[in-house]
Amino acid sequence: MIIQCVIIFGCLALGELIVSITGLKLPSSIIGLILLTVFLKIGWVKIKWVKGISDFLSSNLAFFFVPSGVAIMLYLDVIRDSFLPIVVAAFGSTVIILAVTGWVHQIIRKKL
Repeated sequence: MIIQCVIIFGCLALGELIVSITGLKLPSSIIGLILLTVFLKIGWVKIKWVKGISDFLSSNLAFFFVPSGVAIMLYLDVIRDSFLPIVVAAFGSTVIILAVTGWVHQIIRKKL
């Protein structure tokens, strides 16, 4: 389990290093996950090496939503005051994302 943690946290640390060196505007955790995916795809990291920790983290995923829930409770008055703009923005962005995704898919299918 220690080696599995080292692999996961190593990828996250590499992501942090890349962000600090290059100044990218992406979260270092996203870059770390992309690196882990690349390492898995090219075979530098085997799935069995990280399966135990990934199963553990996946089975306890609800625990990671506790800070978000606490933040929602702390800012409930702000959310209540801005409820309509939040709902409109969420609905509008969902519609835009669906439309753009469908449009891009159609373009790609025509080219292939």
